[in-house]
Amino acid sequence: MIIKNLILVVFLLFSSLYAAPYVDKKTLKRITKKYKMFAKRRFYALQVTLDGVKNGTDMQKLQAVNQFYNEVRYAPDIKVYKKKDYWATPDQFLGKDRGDCEDYVIAKYFALRYLGMSSKKLFFTYVHSTKFKAPHMVLTYFKTPRSEPLVLDNNNRKIFPASKRKDLIPIYNFNGDSLYRASKTGAGKGKKLKNQQSHKKWDQLKANIKKKVI
Repeated sequence: MIIKNLILVVFLLFSSLYAAPYVDKKTLKRITKKYKMFAKRRFYALQVTLDGVKNGTDMQKLQAVNQFYNEVRYAPDIKVYKKKDYWATPDQFLGKDRGDCEDYVIAKYFALRYLGMSSKKLFFTYVHSTKFKAPHMVLTYFKTPRSEPLVLDNNNRKIFPASKRKDLIPIYNFNGDSLYRASKTGAGKGKKLKNQQSHKKWDQLKANIKKKVI
């Protein structure tokens, strides 16, 4: 009981130092009720991680967020949600402490957006993994629209430029506004694509986040 109360006090102390904590108190209470104390500790650790790089460089933010979420265990949607393909909210992903590649990307994306990183620098990128011989998703970061992207991948804990990831064949980028055929040299290059499935998943994800689905 003492440890539980101490965690709550410390979390609230950190939250009070910032105008808007990543997870508000009401949502944290719901998460704790559903996923128990271990989940609460994970969210506390996330807040501490984000606060630690709030005023850092883009690279410091990328490394901190990538490292934190890559500690979450991988599990396919069919095992976690009994669905073939489901995009979990960041709260669901960390609460359950399990998820697939899309869930890592989504969680990293919204954590980086919380840290003030522009959505124009961050893309959901569909790739083909030659190592696993399967489709895969990673988060890519573009310093400028024409820069070579950096790859944040749950299968590889280090952040590498796309050209160093010979095991990934890019297919297309998705930034919430548009879809572009992927390029290893720039987000804005390539023919704009239509992919209704990705738009539907994105729209449903945003709706679930707005409803605070956990």
